[in-house]
Amino acid sequence: MKKNFIYMRLALMLLAIITLIGCGSSSSVSSDTTTSTDTTTSTDSTETYADSDFATTDWTEQTHSKNVDPNFDEVFDDTQVKRLDFVVSTTRWQSMLDDMTATYGTFGGDATSASGTRGAPVENTTTLIDSDEDPIFVPADVYYNGTQWYKVGIRFKGNSSLQTSWESGNLKLSFKLDFDEFENEYTQIDNQRFYGFKKFSLKNNYNDSSFLREKVTADVFRDAGVVASHTSFYTLYVDYGNGPEYFGLYTLVEEVDGSVLDTQFSDDSGNLYKPEDGSANFVADTFNSDNFEKKTNEDDADWSDIESLFTALHADTRLTDPTSWRSNLESVLDVNQYLKYLAVNGIVQNWDTYGRMIHNYYLYNNPENALLTWIPWDHNEALQEGKQSGALNLDFGDLEESSWPLIAKIYEDTTYKAQYDAYLQEVIDGAFDTATIQSKYDTYAAMIEPYATSERAGYTFLNSSSDFERAITELKVHASDRATAVASYLNQ
Repeated sequence: MKKNFIYMRLALMLLAIITLIGCGSSSSVSSDTTTSTDTTTSTDSTETYADSDFATTDWTEQTHSKNVDPNFDEVFDDTQVKRLDFVVSTTRWQSMLDDMTATYGTFGGDATSASGTRGAPVENTTTLIDSDEDPIFVPADVYYNGTQWYKVGIRFKGNSSLQTSWESGNLKLSFKLDFDEFENEYTQIDNQRFYGFKKFSLKNNYNDSSFLREKVTADVFRDAGVVASHTSFYTLYVDYGNGPEYFGLYTLVEEVDGSVLDTQFSDDSGNLYKPEDGSANFVADTFNSDNFEKKTNEDDADWSDIESLFTALHADTRLTDPTSWRSNLESVLDVNQYLKYLAVNGIVQNWDTYGRMIHNYYLYNNPENALLTWIPWDHNEALQEGKQSGALNLDFGDLEESSWPLIAKIYEDTTYKAQYDAYLQEVIDGAFDTATIQSKYDTYAAMIEPYATSERAGYTFLNSSSDFERAITELKVHASDRATAVASYLNQ
C-alpha cells in the first residue's frame, strides 16, 4: 500500500512539473524587497536551478555568516511581534501545493466547517495518512527588517495538524526553514545563517485560539531548568506572485538539532535521537532502531546507548536491589533531568507526548556525562486537559503502566517519587507560579492581540476574535487550577 501511495505521489508530481515547465513568474513584496524570478525545469525528478546569477548584496558577517554565535536577543525577542516575508516564485509555490495534493488530496476536500467560520479546523474524522516523505523544500527569499536572505529552503511541516489543516481548506500551515538547504545549488549561500541560526520551525499555533501554548510551555520548561527550544512571535507574509499576503501570526521555534545543542550543552557531538512510534515507548524486548531516528551522527549505525537504557530500565534488580537498579539507570539516563521534565509536563498538562502518544520528544547523549537527556518538543496541545483520554494525572493513576514503562517504573521507585514530588513543589512555586504565569499571559496577550484577531478567513483557526479573549481567560483559570491540583496531590 505504501508503494502504491509513493507511485501515485510521484505521478502527480511529474504531471504538475510537466504542466509548469517553461513557466516564468515574478513576485514582489513591499518596497524593501526585490522581484523573484525563476526558470526552474525538471527532468526525471531532477531540478535544474537556472536562477543562480545573483549577488548577495545584503550579506554581512553578523547577519548571514556561520562564524558568529546565535543572536538570541535579535531573533527571540519576547517584547515584540516581528515580521518575516517569504518571496517564492509562482512555479515553486505551485510545486509545494501540488506535492501536498499528491500526499493529502485536494485542498479543502474535507472542509465541512459551518458557514461563516474563518477557517477554523474541523473535527478530524478521516484516517490520518502515514507518509514516509516530508513535504518538498523549495528555494525562497526571506526578508526581515529590510534585509534579504537568499534561496532559503522552505517547506510545509507537521503531521496530523498539517493534514487536517489542508483538508479543511486552511492555508495557515506550519513551515520549516533551512538557510543553507540549497547551498550546493547556489554557491553564494554556502553556510548561510540567520543571525547565527541555521534552521527554524515556524509553527502555526494549530487549534490554539490563545496562540500562547507553544510559547509559554517552552518558557516554563526552560525557566525550570529543562532543556527546551527558544520561541518568539512573528507575523508571516508570503508573496508567490500577487504581492505579500498575510498568512497570520506564527511562533518561531528554535530547532533542537541546531542551536539547542550548540548553546544548551557544552558539547554538541553526541547522538541526538527523534523517537517516534513502535518501540519508542520503551516496552521490554521491543527495541527497533527504526523508531529512534538519528538527527546527528547518522552514518554511525550504533544505538547501544538506547539499548543500554532498555536494559537498565527493565533489569530485575528494580525489585530485588533498587539501589543497584537506580545506579545502573543513572549511568545511562539523566534521571534528575527526566524527573524535572515529568514534573513540569504534569503541571502544564501536555498530553500529546510520551505517556499518551509515542512522539514529541528528543533524546540527546550528552558527551559531557555520557547520559541521555530528555528534551521536550511540540507544545501547542499543552496547558489544557487535552484529548486521547486527557493529560496524565499527577500521580499517574491513569497511566497504562505496561505501555509506558519509563514513567511507570521510575515513579514506582520511592526515591524517585520523592524527588518528583519535590520538583512539583519547586515548579509550582517558581516557573509556574500562578501570579507569574497569569501576568505572562496578560503581557503576551496584549502584545499579540492585534495580529491574532486580524487573521484572514482561510488563514486562521479562530471563528471570531472573541475566541482569542475566551482562550486567554481559560489559560488563566488553568494556571490557578494547576496550583490547586499540585497542593491536593502533595497533601494526600
